[in-house]
Amino acid sequence: MTKPLAEVTPNSWSFLRDAMIAPTGFREYDARWKYPEAINLPGVTALGLGLGTQMRQRGIDPVIAVGNDYRDYSLSIKNALILGLMQAGITVKDIGPALSPMAYFSQFHLDVPAVAMVTASHNPNGWTGVKMGFDRPLTHGPDEMAELRDIVLEGRGQPHPGGAYEFVDGVLDAYLDDLVGDFRLTRPLKVVCATGNGTASAFAPKLFERIGAEVVPLHCALDYTFPNYNPNPEAMEMLHDMSAAVKASGADLALGFDGDGDRCGVVDDEGEEIFADKVGVIMARDLSKLYPNATFVADVKSTGLFASDPELQKNGAKADYWKTGHSHMKRRVKELGALAGFEKSGHYFLAEPVGRGYDCGLRVAVEICKLMDRNPDKSMSDLRRALPRTWATPTMSPYAADTEKYDILDRLVAKLVAKHEAGESLAGRPIKEVVTVNGARVILDNGSWGLVRASSNTPNLVVVCESSESEAEMRAIFADIDAVIRTEPGVGEYDQTI
Repeated sequence: MTKPLAEVTPNSWSFLRDAMIAPTGFREYDARWKYPEAINLPGVTALGLGLGTQMRQRGIDPVIAVGNDYRDYSLSIKNALILGLMQAGITVKDIGPALSPMAYFSQFHLDVPAVAMVTASHNPNGWTGVKMGFDRPLTHGPDEMAELRDIVLEGRGQPHPGGAYEFVDGVLDAYLDDLVGDFRLTRPLKVVCATGNGTASAFAPKLFERIGAEVVPLHCALDYTFPNYNPNPEAMEMLHDMSAAVKASGADLALGFDGDGDRCGVVDDEGEEIFADKVGVIMARDLSKLYPNATFVADVKSTGLFASDPELQKNGAKADYWKTGHSHMKRRVKELGALAGFEKSGHYFLAEPVGRGYDCGLRVAVEICKLMDRNPDKSMSDLRRALPRTWATPTMSPYAADTEKYDILDRLVAKLVAKHEAGESLAGRPIKEVVTVNGARVILDNGSWGLVRASSNTPNLVVVCESSESEAEMRAIFADIDAVIRTEPGVGEYDQTI
């Protein structure tokens, strides 16, 4: 295999013949590119050959389940990937259009060792990518991604005889059966089902009907042009729309899903948008009653309540704060034998006996309905109000080029650590510690905090702040963190701000 080119001119002979792959698409825990600007179809085939070669080098049984999300170009990308996998001598079991968690489920259902899911996740149209894994329920982390990148970019993909292809039908129904089991609601529950016209439109309304919920569909017609907005339940635009639908319909809650269905967003009966880390605390409270002394993993963007909530402490729950990113979190949950992991972005990792350890937005939706069923006298807003009050920003992402963001972050972490060591304050309070497991989480003496890290998926930094005292303090934390960020000229505008 020849080395792929980093750039090829579109509408040229070479573009249709030679593999072109921008190296920046190999991210910490999956691969994402602008298509066709940063990867072409021969490039995707080279990626498939590299992935198949990686399987063989690691001694993995040469069988893989492959799916694709609902975008107009995802099938072409998947077919190009399959061609490369077959070239490497891999037997491909094509499960058709799917959600990422349906692809992860297929590894168990079909008993295959590997998975590759063609999806840009919640990135807007124009992006593509692959989420892949060899060791269920885990997906590639930084080591596996670096190994794959080197095989592909150095042209070390090895053709091998014996490749085969099989289309496997029926996985969608088996996945829904697995999610529902024998659960039926015993209380009436009216649910706004928000899918942003993305892939989850083919799954979520059916799921809620099967458990006995009254469904209020919100943009549930499949449409890969995303005519309303990009399906991303972390974006305020989608959450505001879910809130309006709850108020208009008198629903008990709204549950929203991203483009590949591995994340879930929640709005309560009063139209209040509950950030996913707070939903995680509500779920952890409920689960820790059923499973005392459980360990819960939370990502560094998440609320401090996992460690400080009196209810969780009473149930013997232990909190572990870890690196953001679906692969990091899955691995940590498995390593610690935790019951669940929660990410502020809306990825939830529910392990045995609740789930299988991978992130599945629809599994979360079912578990939230079960939680509501176990608390028939409470509304979702009651459960929200029962939490200790904190004031948090949404996830805010200022621009920083993929080629520069990690260097920028290293300098910002050093500046924030230096602030702490010099005894300086932040938002007028002493800094208790700076946790640098993933960027810098600056924790104040009252437990309030501010975080800056690099996005693994897009050319951005990520900023989140939370105060245990007041909105004013939360805004002051953000202002002081942002002042440090603004010392870096390579950082641009925020996608959303407070």
